Amino acid sequence: MPLELRHLRYFLAVADTLHFGRAAERLGMSQPPLSQQIRQLETLIGAHLFVRSHRRVQLTPAGLVLLEQAREILQRVDTAVDMVQRSQRGESGELRIGLTRATPLLPQIPRAFFAYRQQHPQVQLQLREMNSLRQIDALLADELDVGIIRKRVLPSELVAKRLLDDPLALVVHATHPALAGKDPKRTTLSLRQFALDPFVGFSRDAGAGIHDHVITLCRNAGFSPRIVQEAGESSTLISLVAAGLGVCVLPSSCSHIQVEGACFVALSDRGAASEIQLAWRREAVTPLMRQFIALLKQEVGSIAKS
Repeated sequence: MPLELRHLRYFLAVADTLHFGRAAERLGMSQPPLSQQIRQLETLIGAHLFVRSHRRVQLTPAGLVLLEQAREILQRVDTAVDMVQRSQRGESGELRIGLTRATPLLPQIPRAFFAYRQQHPQVQLQLREMNSLRQIDALLADELDVGIIRKRVLPSELVAKRLLDDPLALVVHATHPALAGKDPKRTTLSLRQFALDPFVGFSRDAGAGIHDHVITLCRNAGFSPRIVQEAGESSTLISLVAAGLGVCVLPSSCSHIQVEGACFVALSDRGAASEIQLAWRREAVTPLMRQFIALLKQEVGSIAKS
């Protein structure tokens, strides 16, 4: 018969009380079966663990050695079981999360991440900055668990759910006639007003997820934008506007990037918002991911309502 964990638990009960009757009561069993289990343990180990007399029970030198080891063994087992159960509940482990460069500029995102970490301090979040296209490739290659991307057509292997909307804004030079006598922070403009203006914007291969959206918005406004310059970074595009090369449509979250001469103005056009989504592999959902996705959506939703 192999040595089992129950043998060690029985042994510790007797070693702690040095009394078979009280140990049996603690274990919820009668004394004779407990005595039998201890004798069985001594046979399996090949050593006497207790000195028994009518007056008292004492640990032998071999029993003292086993006492230290048994406590450590059972503690490690209990710790392992707790870790496994936490993992099953989605309360521990590691998550690889993809973020676009502008995503952390949305106040809801860092606040939601902070709230999640407060609730699940044993979960290690590994954050990686990638544009939406790179995140999709990383998800497919199992290099990310969850991506926070801008809405786009996804491969069938991936699933995406809406997290929040990031309003789009028009970036114009501070001296643009459309702003004459107006406060940019309190003004709303329509893209139709800029049909004749040159545009600067993201190149499609920049993977920012904005290029096609802007083209569609302009066409819905009755024109095709005349794009005179493309770039891969929002900060570069804002600088191009400040340099007078044209106007630009960017997520409002980019308004944190301040460049003298460039102003962000709200758009009145229908659909002028970029949807931020959570994306993951369809066949790779773990309890940890499920918990993260649910709580992040809950936190973002509650922040938006507050």
